[in-house]
Amino acid sequence: MCETCRSDVSRRTLMAGGLGLLAAASLPLSAQAQTQAGVPSDTPDAALDKLMQGNERYIAGQMRERDFSAGRAARAESQAPFAAILGCADSRVAPELAFDQGPGSLFVVRVAGNFVTPDGLASLEYGAAVLGTKVIMVLGHSNCGAVNATVAALQKGNDLPGHIADLVRAMKPGIEPVLQKKEEDLRHQAVVANVRANVRQLQESKPILAEMVSSKKLRVVGGVYDLASGKVELV
Repeated sequence: MCETCRSDVSRRTLMAGGLGLLAAASLPLSAQAQTQAGVPSDTPDAALDKLMQGNERYIAGQMRERDFSAGRAARAESQAPFAAILGCADSRVAPELAFDQGPGSLFVVRVAGNFVTPDGLASLEYGAAVLGTKVIMVLGHSNCGAVNATVAALQKGNDLPGHIADLVRAMKPGIEPVLQKKEEDLRHQAVVANVRANVRQLQESKPILAEMVSSKKLRVVGGVYDLASGKVELV
């Protein structure tokens, strides 16, 4: 066997072994935990439908009533989230509320500007490969402060204090093309462009997510949450 082949086999073996250990550390859900946390949807399309149906209930003010305390002990054993959210840290956006889901249903990663970081990517890989999430949604929102700051910095070249400038550098590749096109409704278009750029990054992220997407075990989609209406629009 050639050296390259042996190297590839070794990497696959190590990855499989590592994921196996992580999975073994997660106890199977009891019947009560499945009832409370929600059994993961069977397919990526079903998982996305479940998210969007929850958002429709949220918009209509018809959210399901739950006694979260009833399943607390069962949830302590394990978790079975059906979807993962890469969302903004904005205090006005609460994914569990926006999609009408209780504890144990969503695996949420948050950072100002909802962009992919190394730690966030590792978390999303864990959610998909070990916990069994079927869909990842990159969730931006209207009037995003991180996006607006990036637009202003790119337009005016202003310096931002501390590590805030790191946000601009991370978001620049996705947002800058919109500025070059001089789009109308620039701020909204920048939000959409940032979401789409991070969707593509996750879809192409090797070795775990890209392989799961290509084998149709996982979907990565983008959405924009409207702060005024609560509606999530797929983009």
